[in-house]
Amino acid sequence: MTAVAGNPLDRHDVHERVRKALSTFLSAQLPRLDAVSDELGPVHDALAEFLLDGGKRLRPAFCFWGWRAAGGEDSDEIVTAAACLELLHACALIHDDVMDGSDTRRGRPAVHRRFATLHRGSGWQGDGEGFGRSAAILLGDLCLIWADEMLVTSGLPAESLVRGQRVYDQMRVELMAGQYLDLLEQVLGGPSIARALRVARYKSAKYTIEGPLHLGAVLAGAGPDVLASFTAYGVPLGEAFQLRDDVLGVFGDPAETGKPAGDDLREGKRTALVAAAAERANPRQAAVLRRHLGDPRLDPTGVTALREVITRTGALADVECMIAQRTDEARTALAMAPITEEARIVLGELSVTATTRRL
Repeated sequence: MTAVAGNPLDRHDVHERVRKALSTFLSAQLPRLDAVSDELGPVHDALAEFLLDGGKRLRPAFCFWGWRAAGGEDSDEIVTAAACLELLHACALIHDDVMDGSDTRRGRPAVHRRFATLHRGSGWQGDGEGFGRSAAILLGDLCLIWADEMLVTSGLPAESLVRGQRVYDQMRVELMAGQYLDLLEQVLGGPSIARALRVARYKSAKYTIEGPLHLGAVLAGAGPDVLASFTAYGVPLGEAFQLRDDVLGVFGDPAETGKPAGDDLREGKRTALVAAAAERANPRQAAVLRRHLGDPRLDPTGVTALREVITRTGALADVECMIAQRTDEARTALAMAPITEEARIVLGELSVTATTRRL
């Protein structure tokens, strides 16, 4: 493997190296797509923009530091392997936007909206919105395929990849199961905090932090004690991460989140934040929730009304408390984890990034 010199505690350096690995991989895919048809150019362009011009790179970072925590040496190969998780994440986001009917992602039109616009601008026949949704499903599938390829061709030893395959497979199963549970939650009667937290755990938390940590650690040959400590750290931190995401989906600044104000409310997402408000609401507040939650035409006045209910019922304070409790639990587990000290420092910093972010 190719060893890399530099400051191992520089998280920005890992971020940029992941972006470079993705850029190199995507550049290699363009001739393959062109060999099929030059009409696939918009597919490559859309994915390149989606993957290279945004994103926090948290999942590759946790994978990289899972590797380092277990004694793995810094190398370009582990960065490439970790970068495959950005492709897996892209698959989840693109499909999620289709299911939610979201208009934007990272301050730009969602992929299905982008291809609907391409359809209209090209004067093609048929349903432009249907074309956009179908194209996005295929692009998400392509990201899933390329994620596998990027991992397998990363240059890591074959024995490492064999060890990692089980963890990687489990991550993908849990992600898709969580997506289904999220879909189901939207049609079940009555929000439930317990169900919302279950969705948060499997749709986002485990594949954001615990899974990447396990993947990196297993690739490096870590034993059960390290994996157990990463579960104790990663699961509560992952839930705190998703709960913070839920708060931002309601109260976040569109200039920073890249999504319209109150977008989660417009989509009617049954998050823990919404469930807590529903459980505490008086009759008048409950009526406001019924009238506005999930209204695709929700205007700023409706957003303000829902925010007021969420705040006045104490739901926002409850969720902030959940975030703090889970973050403290994760930090306690990290302090006792049998890992390298440099990894402990960076993972402590990443716990702050994951739970106090504004986007």
